Amino acid sequence: MLEEFALPESWRSVLADETAQPYFRQLAAFVAEQRAEHQVFPPRGEVFSALQATPYERVRVLVLGQDPYHDDGQAHGMCFSVRPGTKVPPSLRNIFKELKADLGVETPDNGYLMHWAEQGMLLLNAVLTVRAHEANSHKGKGWEKFTDAVIRAVSDRAEPCVFVLWGNYAKKKLPLIDTTRHVVVQGAHPSPLSAKLFLGSRPFSQIDKALADLGHQPLDWRIPDLHQG
Repeated sequence: MLEEFALPESWRSVLADETAQPYFRQLAAFVAEQRAEHQVFPPRGEVFSALQATPYERVRVLVLGQDPYHDDGQAHGMCFSVRPGTKVPPSLRNIFKELKADLGVETPDNGYLMHWAEQGMLLLNAVLTVRAHEANSHKGKGWEKFTDAVIRAVSDRAEPCVFVLWGNYAKKKLPLIDTTRHVVVQGAHPSPLSAKLFLGSRPFSQIDKALADLGHQPLDWRIPDLHQG
């Protein structure tokens, strides 16, 4: 039951207190029960993909999403990202549209954001699992408590970083962040419901400026195309 809930090595010690708590075992039992009775996304083994791709000591930017994609073949454990070959969802299309308008980065032919994660962008959803085709179906089961602890752990590091809070849900996490040491970039969510506010907000140049102010290199925002060469 707890096997798929084993954290990547770099996160184990900093989150040991959380994973030892009763709620975490109850959460693991709930997800195992859901997998036995329903289709659950992301697939087993990919729940902690964001933590695996971006080790604790390498986090430079934390982007907070809400709920995993709930349609077939979309969620793989990193917020806003989809596997290569999967149709790019509307929120991510708006992200790419604004990225081009803001920094001139050409829109890629896929929505796989691993290149960002490998540069230190933690693509964290607040809830890490979902029942197929039922948005927010695993809300309030314990994930929020765990991911709040992830946010606090990053905030507690000596190394400052940039927190990106898009939309009202993400902005509620502001009290978890030490804003005297870290930079917070806030704005509208890129979903079609708030796209008019997101488009034109230039968050990517804000992130790069914040990184520079903290002494970090800017991100290489270019997502490799699947059909290069």
